[in-house]
Amino acid sequence: MKNQYKSYQESLEYLQMMQLQYPNLIRLQKIGTTYEGRDIMLVTISKDVESADSKPAMLYTGTIHAREWIGHELALKFIEYAALNGDVDPILEKSLNESTLYMVPCLNPDGYEYSRKHFSFWRKNRRKNHDGTYGVDLNRNFSVGFKKISDTSSNVYGGEAPFSEAETYAIKEFVDAHPNITIAVDYHSQGNVFFPAHKFMHEAEIDGTDMNVICANMNDEIQKVTGRKYGIHRGKPPAHLISGSGREYYYSRGIIAFVAEVGTKNIPDYMKSMSSSVDENIPALKRTFSEVVNYSAKAPKRVDNFTVKSVAVNSVTLEWQYEEREDICFEIYRNVKDKDACNERTLVGVVSECCFTNSDLQSSTNYYYTIRVLNKKSGYKSPFAPIVKVRTKLDDDEFYKVVFASLSETGYVGELTQEQNRSHFGSNSLFVGVNKNSGICDAVVTFDLSTLPKNALIKSARFYIYPMNRVAAKIERYGEWNLSLLEEDSFSELTDFHEIENAKAKGVIGRAIRSEKLTQGIWNYWEFSRHECKLLQEKIDIQRVVFRLDGPKKLPAGEDSQMMQFDIGYGRFGGGIHYRPMLDVKYTVVEEQVALDTYTMATIDESGVKEGLSSGFDKNGEKVYGFMDFNLDALPDPEVTMITKCTLRIKNKNTLKGRSDIRFYVELVEVDEVGTYEDIKNREKIEFIGYEVAEKELNTH
Repeated sequence: MKNQYKSYQESLEYLQMMQLQYPNLIRLQKIGTTYEGRDIMLVTISKDVESADSKPAMLYTGTIHAREWIGHELALKFIEYAALNGDVDPILEKSLNESTLYMVPCLNPDGYEYSRKHFSFWRKNRRKNHDGTYGVDLNRNFSVGFKKISDTSSNVYGGEAPFSEAETYAIKEFVDAHPNITIAVDYHSQGNVFFPAHKFMHEAEIDGTDMNVICANMNDEIQKVTGRKYGIHRGKPPAHLISGSGREYYYSRGIIAFVAEVGTKNIPDYMKSMSSSVDENIPALKRTFSEVVNYSAKAPKRVDNFTVKSVAVNSVTLEWQYEEREDICFEIYRNVKDKDACNERTLVGVVSECCFTNSDLQSSTNYYYTIRVLNKKSGYKSPFAPIVKVRTKLDDDEFYKVVFASLSETGYVGELTQEQNRSHFGSNSLFVGVNKNSGICDAVVTFDLSTLPKNALIKSARFYIYPMNRVAAKIERYGEWNLSLLEEDSFSELTDFHEIENAKAKGVIGRAIRSEKLTQGIWNYWEFSRHECKLLQEKIDIQRVVFRLDGPKKLPAGEDSQMMQFDIGYGRFGGGIHYRPMLDVKYTVVEEQVALDTYTMATIDESGVKEGLSSGFDKNGEKVYGFMDFNLDALPDPEVTMITKCTLRIKNKNTLKGRSDIRFYVELVEVDEVGTYEDIKNREKIEFIGYEVAEKELNTH
């Protein structure tokens, strides 16, 4: 299997051949020398390559970690693709004409060769340290957030000082000398996840949306090829962020930067999974390369103050600020989940004004909007405005409630960890799937439903859970994860694996999530069907519902793990309330009709107040008012009641003689008592009720 991957020397010979065959497209240059004397080579790809450095550019780095061979292999395949399709593929041709791609296929040649020939899982370079150990983790040797540790044998030992290694110093010098670089992607394995750059205390970044969207657009291209979905995960502040990485250094230089972790193993079988990983990432890279110019000085500036102007039940109105120009328009994108693509699939409007109304939306639903500027003459686009999240309003008869998982009754149970299972509840993570150490593991997630009214009628529901890590889900396209609502009387102990594993499911919720769709860093959710909403509704009476989340139950021969890690939102390593499993429930209540009796009925004219209800004009042409008030004591508690419909029924006893253009209307008014004619004429009007009625529409039947 290893022989199917090119050696470093073979890749250099291949690149030299490509430079000879495509001299106007490809340029090969040495940017440094490794500890063991190997050349660190960079490839420049652009139409009219001699002018490449004058164009906006993307930087690609691969195999900074020795055992992560995908970066090296993908680079060689993309170079071949660009050479063969640069005059055929119109998107690629446009990108090569207006932009440049710098590629370092292998930033760690010494480590890569050691991994190939001696120890497959070697990670660092091959520097001999002062104490006789070998290697520095090059992706901990950059300056941003650098931390010096004393254990030189550690896989994450970052060296004596930032840029102490020839490899990191070489790429630093190149990046510093090329301010035309606008996007940088660093390819690693494993995990099928993108890691956008971050600031160490997670300050709000204006370009956070840009990094997420670029990764999400790559995700769309990947799904078209293999159906696989990558996660997008920026980590949680402050302890979970790596220090001294290349990604953060590039970002500190004003470059949009992210890591792509490919596959489920460091060195996958070439024919079984490496080839598909390469195939899916070529169009993804091409898509990102097409964005390079949109982050350069040639691009329009980003819109200012993109915000929500108004929200209704079925519509959202957005507004923003931008200078008046005839050569630009605005593209508005909408998603129903975070970290989704902004492309042709999600484009919902193109306008020239600084305002847009999106209609025909669902009530009480989360929507995510962003916007960018398009220069109609050049075709260049601006960076994206920060995402705006908005939830549409509830309909008149709707309510919603978000319920978080209960601390003490949420955890996981392992087949081979029965004695420790009780300690798995209420802190850190949920492990779901199977591995050799723990056997089968199921998650138990419990919700307290006491905040839902007993007469609630659930209209829709979603179960959300946040995937923290999928590194231990090592097998491509194997297994699926199911959510089941359990029968309360089919188990007695939440922390007992056998009871939970064998508990009776009242219903399986939504659709199973297959392994290739189970992402890290993007919320997963299960949507309840109408029948499943009824099952959940039945649990309101006992004010508690218990779910089981389970995955694959056995491992193929030769495999040791297919385990997914979800956040519980509690404990030292939990992400807090924002990462807890939750139920999002939209409901109405059983409708109740109440008839209210009139407290007072009177007729008021210039002569005074009379009993009975009349309205119209007197013989002098002065208005005659009918007055009614009602006793509201029969209404239920207003704190827990919403009036969804109110009808005023009045039956007339007579009609007017002759034809008339008189119209009758009802007002809700603010008066303490019937009062005088002048009081009624000068009444404080609150609202017209319904529509006015013409005399001819009245009848005595």
